[in-house]
Amino acid sequence: MSIPADLKYTKDHEWLKLLDGDEALMGITDFAQNSLGDITFVEVPEVGDSFSAGESFGVVESVKAASDLYMPVDAEVIEVNESLEDSPESVNSSPYEAGWIMKIKIADSASLEELLDAKAYEEIAKD
Repeated sequence: MSIPADLKYTKDHEWLKLLDGDEALMGITDFAQNSLGDITFVEVPEVGDSFSAGESFGVVESVKAASDLYMPVDAEVIEVNESLEDSPESVNSSPYEAGWIMKIKIADSASLEELLDAKAYEEIAKD
């Protein structure tokens, strides 16, 4: 199981990669995609939509189950990974690279302090 050290994590198995300024890429973790199995569909929000931390913003469907996706921080969606429409399996093969779900603009960078680092997330993921 891959848990990159440079990312922030949620206990709901989403990751955040901080970019310049108040922007971040996000997706689901290697643990999450492995637990779900072969991903067949990813529902993403519209660009311009805003969500509060903990709010559901989409769904990942697999041959095993459907799982809600939760916003890690208060944020606005500024880009979605449109390639997931034709290739949702990229979340399985490359959860931290090609399988990113969306780019967000973080409303309050102080909320990042509530996210987990790789070591803390590893403790959750092995349970």
